[in-house]
Amino acid sequence: MPTDHICVGAFSGSYGVKGEVRLKSFCADPEAIAAYSPLTTEDGKHSYAITITRSIKGALVARVEGITNKEMADDLKGIRLFARRGQLPALPDDEFYHADLIGLTVLDTGGTVLGKVHAVQNHGASDLLEIMPSTGGNTILLPFTREVVPTVDLTAGRIIADPPEGAL
Repeated sequence: MPTDHICVGAFSGSYGVKGEVRLKSFCADPEAIAAYSPLTTEDGKHSYAITITRSIKGALVARVEGITNKEMADDLKGIRLFARRGQLPALPDDEFYHADLIGLTVLDTGGTVLGKVHAVQNHGASDLLEIMPSTGGNTILLPFTREVVPTVDLTAGRIIADPPEGAL
């Protein structure tokens, strides 16, 4: 079930003493995050107009309207930033927003329910689906590749997976 807001980034702390912030962008083109400004918190209660000033290793540096000093910038650390789905580009058939995958039922190729997608992780190499097993217990991590996940059916709310031997 698609959500109307998609997480596109997060504040990761201050940068310098003049109110600039470190901004982690989750966009394919990191600087594209500025095109979706103003960004909001998940609940929509707070809005942030941002302007990218430069790129640094692993992040962007940005100015946020109304933030004028280091302390104010520090207070933003950890806030996740959301854009309205309508602002974002349409994706090709084989690409998905992470928010659309969370909550989908995961079945193996034989039709046995494995669980539900709890989160989508990415630690640098590629995306991993974190699945909460229907039988309980620890979550399962599956590579989100065409080989392991041949079918994603958003309309039916399900994913068909062919987990590697020993993954379960």
